Amino acid sequence: MTSIYLSSDNPRWVPKTEADLQAACDGGLFEESHHLDLKKAPSTKGDNKELARDLSSFAVYGGTLIIGVQENKESRTFELAPQPLNGLPEKIEQVARTIPDPPLTVITEEIGSSADDGTGYVIVHIPASPVAPHMVDNRYFGRGDKTKYQMGDAEVVALHTRRRDTEADILTLLRKEMDEDPLRDVGAQSHLFLVAQPTAGRRDLCLPITGAQDWNQRLHSLIRCVHENQDLRAALEGRGFSPDLSDAHQVHRRARGVALSSSNLNSDRTHCADGSWGEEHVIEVQLFEDGGLRLFMTRLSDCLQRHPSDEEQFLFDAGSVILTRHILELMRLVADETGYHGNWTVAVGANRLRGRRRHTEQSHFPSNHRYSADTYEEATGATLAELRDAPGAVTHRLLGPLLRSLDSEELFAKALTDER
Repeated sequence: MTSIYLSSDNPRWVPKTEADLQAACDGGLFEESHHLDLKKAPSTKGDNKELARDLSSFAVYGGTLIIGVQENKESRTFELAPQPLNGLPEKIEQVARTIPDPPLTVITEEIGSSADDGTGYVIVHIPASPVAPHMVDNRYFGRGDKTKYQMGDAEVVALHTRRRDTEADILTLLRKEMDEDPLRDVGAQSHLFLVAQPTAGRRDLCLPITGAQDWNQRLHSLIRCVHENQDLRAALEGRGFSPDLSDAHQVHRRARGVALSSSNLNSDRTHCADGSWGEEHVIEVQLFEDGGLRLFMTRLSDCLQRHPSDEEQFLFDAGSVILTRHILELMRLVADETGYHGNWTVAVGANRLRGRRRHTEQSHFPSNHRYSADTYEEATGATLAELRDAPGAVTHRLLGPLLRSLDSEELFAKALTDER
C-alpha cells in the first residue's frame, strides 16, 4: 500500500485496517491540510464535480483523499463514517478520468469495515501530475493549508512554465542521444529514440539491478514480462514489429549502466557491419544506475523493394507505437522492481523523416501524406499511476502529433486510449 503524509512526525503512515483509521482519529492525527482531505462518498452530480475539484487541487503537488472519515463540526474532531464500497473506487476513478481537463489518473485502495457489511473506506492517492494544473468547469484549482482555492493567472502561468522547463531537460537528453546516433552515417533508414528519466530518483536507484552479477538475466526477465503482458498485447491488437525488445540479446557493460543490444552493435556502441541482410536493423536498450532508460532502434523506415528500382523508404508508424508502449511498460516494471513511486519524464524522437510516407498495414499502397520535417521530438511527464492505468494516454501525448501528421492516429485508437 502507498504511504500517506500526515505530518512531519508521521510522514509515511500506512493504514491497513479500520482499527488503524480509528486509532488515527483517537490520537488526533487527522487534520485537513495541503496534503490530506477527508470526506464522505459522493452521491450526486454536484458531489462529483466537487470531488473533481478536490482531486484537481491535489494534483498540483500530490496528496491523499480518505473517503469514509468525516469531521464532527461541534467537537472539531474526526470520526469514522464507513461508506458502501460497491462500485465506489470505480466511481472515483471515473470522475478523475472524465471531469478534470486534462484527465487525472489516481490510485485507489479499499479498507473494509469490521462489520463486514459491504461498507468501508477508500484511500485515494493523487500523485503530483506532470500535466498540472487541471481544470474543472474552465477553472484551475490549487490546494491551500486547509482547503482548495481557485488559482490566479500568475500561478497557472508559473506551473505551465515549470512543466515546460521539466520537458526541456528531457528533450536535452533526447537530443544528446540523437546527436550520438551510432549509425548516423550509415544507410538511409529513419531511427527511433526514446529517453526516460525518474524525476526524483536516487543516483543509485537501479544499482540493485545494474550492479548485480546476474543483471542481464534480470533485465531479460523484465523484457519477457513486457512481452507476456496480455493487457498490453490486447491494446496493440496483436501487432508485432521487428526488431523488438527481444532482439536485444547481446549484453554490454556501459558507462554508468548496462545495455542489451542486437548483435550488430558493439560494446562501444559502434556499428558492426557484416554484410548480411538486415545488418542495419539495430535495437538497443540501456538501463542506467540512476534509473534512466534509453531505447535506440534503426528500422523506423525501410525500403519495401517491391520493384528493383524502388528505393523509397517507408515509415513504420506501428513500430513507434509498439516500442513506445513496450518501453512504458518496462518503466513500470523497473519502478516496481526498485520501489520507486515517483514521476518520470519521457521523450520520443525520430530522424531522417522528411518526405517519407507511412507504410499502411491495411493496403499494398502507401499513404500519400509525406512528413514535412526531418526530425520529430515530443516530451511529457508520467506518474506511476499513469504507467499502471493510463499508458495509452501517455503514448498519445508522445506520439499524437506524429501520427496525426501521417494521418494514422485513428488506426491506433486502442493503443492510444485506456478503455477497460
